[in-house]
Amino acid sequence: MAKTTSTRPRPGYRCGECGWETTKWVGRCGECQAWGTVDERSAPRSRVGPGPVSSPALPMTQISVEASSAQSCGVGELDRVLGGGLVPGAVLLLAGEPGVGKSTLLLEVAAQSARAGKDTLYVSGEESAAQVRLRAERTGAVHDRLYFAAETELGAVISHIEQVSPGLMVIDSVQTIGVPDVDGTAGGVTQVREVSAALTRVAKQLGIATVLVGHVTKDGSIAGPRVLEHLVDVVLQFEGDRNSRLRLVRAVKNRFGPVDEIGCFDLSDEGIVEVTDPTGLFVSRHDKPVPGTCITVTLEGRRPMLAEVQALVASPSGQGARRSTSGLDAQRMAMLLAVLEKRAGVPLTGQDVYAATVGGARLSEPAADLSAAVAVASAAHERSVPPGMVALGEVGLAGEIRRVPGVQRRLEEAARLGFTRAIVPADQGVAPAKTAGTPGLSVYAAADVGEALHLLRLTT
Repeated sequence: MAKTTSTRPRPGYRCGECGWETTKWVGRCGECQAWGTVDERSAPRSRVGPGPVSSPALPMTQISVEASSAQSCGVGELDRVLGGGLVPGAVLLLAGEPGVGKSTLLLEVAAQSARAGKDTLYVSGEESAAQVRLRAERTGAVHDRLYFAAETELGAVISHIEQVSPGLMVIDSVQTIGVPDVDGTAGGVTQVREVSAALTRVAKQLGIATVLVGHVTKDGSIAGPRVLEHLVDVVLQFEGDRNSRLRLVRAVKNRFGPVDEIGCFDLSDEGIVEVTDPTGLFVSRHDKPVPGTCITVTLEGRRPMLAEVQALVASPSGQGARRSTSGLDAQRMAMLLAVLEKRAGVPLTGQDVYAATVGGARLSEPAADLSAAVAVASAAHERSVPPGMVALGEVGLAGEIRRVPGVQRRLEEAARLGFTRAIVPADQGVAPAKTAGTPGLSVYAAADVGEALHLLRLTT
C-alpha cells in the first residue's frame, strides 16, 4: 500500500525583533541573537501562481532613464551625499537619534522643493500642525505649496497622497504610522514592514520621491526589521553630538550614487545651514606650538578633511596605568602604544596616556595611525611637532608605515589650507621635496615609525 504525504502546511516562526523566519521554534533568533522573540506566525505562506503583469518586459536597450534622473533637493550638501539629488519614485530612509535634527533638515528640504514649484506633502505622526508651523516660521520654511498633515494611519496618509499628488513626500516617522488590520502596534516589526511596503508601492507607481524618517536603537542601529533597509533605495545616517552644533549626514546605502559620502550641517536656533568647508571645525588654533598635537588628513567618502589628534602622557594617578581615548578606536590606539614602545623606544610603561580628537571628529580609517603615534611621542618627550606639518600613514605591528589611498588629494587639501610640510609612507610613490600639484608643500617619506619620529626630532 502506497504511503500518502500530508498536505497540511508546516508552521512557521518569525522573530519579533528583526523579522527572521524559520520552520521550527528556537529560543534564540538566528539573525539578531535576541532571546525569547521567536513566535509562531499567524498565517502560513500561500502558494502564488501566474497573474497579470503591470507592464510587459522590455529589452534593456528600450528602457528610458530620463524618468530616473536625479533632481536637486535644494540643499547642496544633501545633494552631494545622494549623488546629485532625489530620484522620482525613490524611497529614502533617514535614521538618527532623537533630537539630532532630522525633522529640521527635512522641513528645509520640503520647503526648498515647494519653492522649486513642486507640491510637497509633509506627514508627521509625532507632532501637531501647530508645532510644525512654529518651527517652519522660525527656520523660514513656510510656503503655500508645502502641505502638512498630522496622521498616524496608513489609509489616511494614502488619501492625502491622492488629494495633493506631491512631487516629494516626507513621512516623519515610519514607526508612528500604523495599519488597523495588521497585528501588532505601530512601530512593531509587522506594522513597520507593512507600512514601508505600502508606501514604497505608492511611491514607485506614482513617481513620488519619498523620505522616511526612522528611529535608532540604543546601539545606534536602525530600529525595525532588517528588511526595511533592503526595501528602500537609499539609507542615510544622521549623526551629531548633542554638545556640538555640527551634524553629519552619511550615506550607508545608495542605489543611485556613492556610499560613504558625507554632508556637513550646522544646527542652530534659526535652523540648519550647510557647511561647505568643515575642515576648520576639527582643528584647533594655537598661538605657539604645543606638545602632544598632530594634524592628519582623513577621507570621508571623496572629501578630504583635516583633523587634529591630541595626546597627553602623565604620571599614573592610581595603582595602574590608565589608557583613555575619545574619537579614536581604543583597541587600535592600544596597538599603537605597544608599537611606539617596542619599535620606537618611546617610554610609556607605567604612564597614563590620553588621546582625543578635536571637535568631536571620529577617526576610524588607518590613515590616522601615524598622526596618533606622533602626537603620543610628542607628548611623551614634551617636544612639539614642527608647525605646518601633517602626518599620513597606517602603522603596522612591525612599526612599518603603510601606504594610504588618495594621498595626492589629501596633500592638495593640506596645501590649500596653508600647511607646508607632510610625512607620508616611503612606498607611497610620492617623491620627497615639493610635489606636482601641491606648490609650497614639502613632502618627506618615512619607512617606519622610528624614521618618522627622527624626521620630526621626537627621539631621545
